[in-house]
Order: sequence, then structure tokens, then C-alpha cells
Amino acid sequence: MKRINILAALLIALSLISTGCGTSDKLASVTVSSKAASSGGFFNLAGEGGTLQLAATANYTSGKTVDITNFVTYTVTPQGDGNNGALLAPPNTVTINATGLMTAVTPFDCSWTDDPAGATPPSWLLTGSYQVVANYRGMASQPVFVGVGSASGNGPGGACGPA
Repeated sequence: MKRINILAALLIALSLISTGCGTSDKLASVTVSSKAASSGGFFNLAGEGGTLQLAATANYTSGKTVDITNFVTYTVTPQGDGNNGALLAPPNTVTINATGLMTAVTPFDCSWTDDPAGATPPSWLLTGSYQVVANYRGMASQPVFVGVGSASGNGPGGACGPA
């Protein structure tokens, strides 16, 4: 009698597994955004000591999303030039901490140019940025790009980039 009960329970468990009664919830993607208003994956780090708070989200196959900002590893890579030449690798010009807070630090730089110089209103052209990727459980997020406006530029009154 006990064997029949155990066998019946085993068969029921196998049938539930094989019919997909339980749903799997696998990590589908990781996304990075800013807690500040922005447009399409591009952000600006303005002013000496300026900060930008990034947020990372885990997206699961079930449709569930989870804030993983404090659990990812951020990779920051300079792309292009600032007004001091090639953008420097962190911890120069920008830093990012474990909670996704980016900060403009010395040596300050400007990765924007007013083209043509003196245009009214300024016509900003990005010459360089920092590419940020969040890594979580072996999965990388889409890259986001952060321009830097922590030093004076060639805009009106020495302005550097959009506010």
C-alpha cells in the first residue's frame, strides 16, 4: 500500500513537471537607466562634482522586473575625446560607485563642442562620452552613454554642453 502511494505521488509530480504547470522565471535581460529624466540611453554629467544616479533592472521571462542597482558590477569605458584630448579612464574625470552613482572628478573635462562656435542658441556636438554597462549574473546590459560637462567649453560664456 505504501509503495502504491509513493508511486502515485511520483507520477503526479512527474506529470505536473512535464505539463508545464510550474512556470520558470529566467533572467531575460538587464537594463540601465537614469533616475533623472533623459532621452534614449544618453545622459550628461554636468558641473564640477556633478552626479548622475544610474539604476539597473533585471527583466525576467515572466515579465517581472527587479531593481538590482546595488547588485551589479558597472564597467565604464571612455569613448572619444574631451577638450583635454582623449577622455581618461576612471577614476580620472568620472567615478562610479557600487550603487551606480557617477560623479565628475578632477581632472575635469568637457566632451561637448559648440559647432559652429558661438552659435545662438548653442548647437552642441558630442565629441566623447563614457560607455556604462551593468553586469549581473553573467549578463551584460545595453550600453548607455554619459557625456561630461565638468569643465568650461567653447559655448557662450564658456558653457560646456546642454544643461
